[in-house]
Amino acid sequence: MDVTSQLEWHPLLRDPTGRRTVKPRTRGQTMVIDKGLGLHAFEDLLQTSAPYIDLLKIGFGTTPLYPTGLLKRKIELARQHQIAIMPGGTFLEVAVSRHTVPEYFDMIGLLGFTAIEVSDGTIEMERTVRNELIRLSREAGLTVYTEYGKKLWGSTIDAEELVETVLLDVQHGAALVTIEARESGAGVGIFDANGECRDEELLDIVGKLPEPDLLLWEAPQKQQQVHLLKTLGSGVNLGNISPNDIFSLESLRRGLRSDTFGLELSP
Repeated sequence: MDVTSQLEWHPLLRDPTGRRTVKPRTRGQTMVIDKGLGLHAFEDLLQTSAPYIDLLKIGFGTTPLYPTGLLKRKIELARQHQIAIMPGGTFLEVAVSRHTVPEYFDMIGLLGFTAIEVSDGTIEMERTVRNELIRLSREAGLTVYTEYGKKLWGSTIDAEELVETVLLDVQHGAALVTIEARESGAGVGIFDANGECRDEELLDIVGKLPEPDLLLWEAPQKQQQVHLLKTLGSGVNLGNISPNDIFSLESLRRGLRSDTFGLELSP
């Protein structure tokens, strides 16, 4: 008898909430930021954590810094594990500001990226340009993730403007809209200078949206992840998660850590 075939945890021990879904997910998606993992580290990451990663972002504008063969291999591995993979939005902003958008799309197509982030965190972008970038991305067969918010320290969120942006982005073909918090999670968006969540703004945003699940919240810090999970439920979409924190976050989602013990899917 094959003993290993019997080594299966009870479902409520694997997931005490009883509600965590498998990929492809529409709720509870996790976006991981890769800030320069080597190939072996990347392979190890996927070997252990692939079931818990929905989207992987090659951070900032680092995409052209990799040896081409290494980058292509990382993209191939992500695709094999059902993980959408995209360059950071800042890199597309570089292409827009340097008038090299066609060249940008040519290269990410040749490399095999499956997704794209359309953002204006650093530059100013007309609505017509944003619409066109979403359209070009869709025509290229890419899943589109847009982003709302500026990277400037002290920048905040205008709930009315955000709602309008989300509805227009989704209308034009975006799958999710990411709320900017940078990789620091402090002094930007819904987080104050200490990384604490501005709950009034958070609830105002969620209350104004017909479908809050259209949002992906950047939340790189553990206390931010815990707070959003407790406030919005384990089905909240979270991003800018460090590769080192994937198991930590998945444990939080399932109520397998003291911080979220007894957590349910919805608050």
